Amino acid sequence: MAGVAQKKIYKYKKVLSNPSRWEVVLKEIRTLVDMALTSPLQDDSINQAPLEIVSKLLSENTNLTTQEHENIIVAIAPLLENNHPPPDLCEFFCKHCRERPRSMVVIEVFTPVVQRILKHNMDFGKCPRLRLFTQEYILALNELNAGMEVVKKFIQSMHGPTGHCPHPRVLPNLVAVCLAAIYSCYEEFINSRDNSPSLKEIRNGCQQPCDRKPTLPLRLLHPSPDLVSQEATLSEARLKSVVVASSEIHVEVEHTSTAKPALTASAGNDSEPNLIDCLMVSPACSTMSIELGPQADRTLGCYVEILKLLSDYDDWRPSLASLLQPIPFPKEALAHEKFTKELKYVIQRFAEDPRQEVHSCLLSVRAGKDGWFQLYSPGGVACDDDGELFASMVHILMGSCYKTKKFLLSLAENKLGPCMLLALRGNQTMVEILCLMLEYNIIDNNDTQLQIISTLESTGVGKRMYEQLCDRQRELKELQRKGGPTRLTLPSKSTDADLARLLSSGSFGNLENLSLAFTNVTSACAEHLIKLPSLKQLNLWSTQFGDAGLRLLSEHLTMLQVLNLCETPVTDAGLLALSSMKSLCSLNMNSTKLSADTYEDLKAKLPNLKEVDVRYTEAW
Repeated sequence: MAGVAQKKIYKYKKVLSNPSRWEVVLKEIRTLVDMALTSPLQDDSINQAPLEIVSKLLSENTNLTTQEHENIIVAIAPLLENNHPPPDLCEFFCKHCRERPRSMVVIEVFTPVVQRILKHNMDFGKCPRLRLFTQEYILALNELNAGMEVVKKFIQSMHGPTGHCPHPRVLPNLVAVCLAAIYSCYEEFINSRDNSPSLKEIRNGCQQPCDRKPTLPLRLLHPSPDLVSQEATLSEARLKSVVVASSEIHVEVEHTSTAKPALTASAGNDSEPNLIDCLMVSPACSTMSIELGPQADRTLGCYVEILKLLSDYDDWRPSLASLLQPIPFPKEALAHEKFTKELKYVIQRFAEDPRQEVHSCLLSVRAGKDGWFQLYSPGGVACDDDGELFASMVHILMGSCYKTKKFLLSLAENKLGPCMLLALRGNQTMVEILCLMLEYNIIDNNDTQLQIISTLESTGVGKRMYEQLCDRQRELKELQRKGGPTRLTLPSKSTDADLARLLSSGSFGNLENLSLAFTNVTSACAEHLIKLPSLKQLNLWSTQFGDAGLRLLSEHLTMLQVLNLCETPVTDAGLLALSSMKSLCSLNMNSTKLSADTYEDLKAKLPNLKEVDVRYTEAW
């Protein structure tokens, strides 16, 4: 029986190897398919042989019309119900999807083929063209009218109507197709050395070297153990490299703890560095931008939408979270605002899921590597909401965290700035986190503890929870009675309102050293700064503090010794007012609108001025 079938197949192979008229060829193909379907002996060779013959026929005759293509596809459709198409036939199907996405063949013939692939394929690595065909088929669906709705219905059909998908291979196969499609969107950038930025460049907002002036860390002519030299060390620490391995995508951020020894030594006393360690994002020197072509943009939109659809299914979410935990996307995707903004929906779904197997996947796969928690928290390359998603992630992780102290230590080392800023704005989760840090003695530095207490007392919910904590731990009250902190650093992105709320919440009469670097404060905050009688060092680097604020400071803070105005919008009109601040010994006007005449005037009127930075000004 097998021999008869093999002879018939050989006969058709010979006939179809020399096609004359295509209507005859089409008739022969139909007869061949009928023979394979009706053969008493059903095995892979009997079913696959006709597909191989047609595949060879198509590859050797590239001048066929579209109608002839469709007729052949329809003719072999019955064989595809139980057999994967061979590689060359997949190539032909891909071409058809690209060239005629609205063809009825796509819906009527390819749909069951793709459904079979997704349900039964075990390894796309062994048959990558099956994955490519599935990818092109979905893109073809997306090209139809109301395309995304059609794609959504297709995903629903793959899941099935019940609460649990009956096909365990569907989800991993769909995710594999999504990852390959998204990777292809960035292939041009990945293959181009010039257009493939490192995450260090992404973090710093610089795409590639250009003729713009670089943002230099503050370094005065004579380094000394004060706030300014500390800031120089810190700015370098913050600009250290972030390593991304594209084969196993993960982000490795330089921990702030490496900067601590240098800072402590620089400070010249026993106090540990304050929240300046926790400033997460260095000032961006330009906007990082990855522009995709129209086709790549449509592909990205389609496949990110599919990931969002997958995350909506409760039974799929644990496996999806596990598959995405290693961050399996190229670094170019993580640098692309559109991608991370759209993917945020998926991460939010993980953060809202009460199951530990889901939300624990927000953390890295192993210690020392960053996960989604880091990427979407303030300072992470994907954060665009000042910490809203971060707060919800912290809330769910703390709720099921069996190593509470370890998690709090990690937050204190890497994310204390955003925790304090959000607590200052009344976020209850962050208020609870700060209280727990005090309760577990996570923070050793007295100034930082006092700043946390002031932050808690600046809101109603914080004050209430702190009082409850004090009832349990009387020594916290003793700490507060000793007076306010001597050093204070506001977290990145703090506003005038945040500063006002903090300074009105407690005693800051002892405050000598204040850093507002990289915050969003303006001249409006000057009315609060002038109420700090002991202030000697003020850092306003990369803020919107202007001339009006300088004039107010010059009238009241006559004891100020160190002032950093690097990258602020101040002009000669405000800088001239500094001539009355006779105690100034260190002044940074780097990258301001300082003129040469004003600089000469300041030098003449400020006898104690020993350290000055006028780089990237007219006076340089």
